[in-house]
Amino acid sequence: MEHLRYKGLPFEDQRQVLLDILLADPIVRPALAAADKLDLPQWMLVSGALYNSVWNRLTGRPAGHGIKDVDLFYFDGSDLSWEAEDAIIRRGTDAFAHLPLPVEIRNQARVHLWFEDHFGSPRAPLGSSAESLEHFASRTHAVGLALVDGTPQVWAPFGLDDIFAFRITPNHRNDNRATHEAKGRRARQMWPEVTVFDW
Repeated sequence: MEHLRYKGLPFEDQRQVLLDILLADPIVRPALAAADKLDLPQWMLVSGALYNSVWNRLTGRPAGHGIKDVDLFYFDGSDLSWEAEDAIIRRGTDAFAHLPLPVEIRNQARVHLWFEDHFGSPRAPLGSSAESLEHFASRTHAVGLALVDGTPQVWAPFGLDDIFAFRITPNHRNDNRATHEAKGRRARQMWPEVTVFDW
């Protein structure tokens, strides 16, 4: 049970362990540096590339194991057009070309415009990139990392203990049962140590 050695620690201790792991990770570290250079408003790396990198490190798996992509959120309400977001995505293609994984860039100010078509239920406009984390299907996945004036900052509205306890816990804020269950099944295939809690 060595992989659970940080379970139950105070948030600040877990935050430091998270940062120690992520800032040394050969995928997250360069992604963070490249995102910082893009200088997007309210940017943060989020979700899988973060908590999966922690799981890989704590279980002795190689960096990148089970990680499909790196997610980069930003929030720009000044132009909600697809064209404006696409221009940022194209900038990111060059900025992240050196990474071994694709980077998916999304303007969180636009989510409400496409969410219902994609997921089948409406979504009110978000107020920030950080607020978007509160809507993730699983509380475990709600973690963000950015550099703010050069200092690493972590967002974790539900804390970090789910990550260090290797459990995927549903977030009932929205009707995201299908997403929670699908991500849980995939996580169990990649990291058998994970426990998935029923919706």
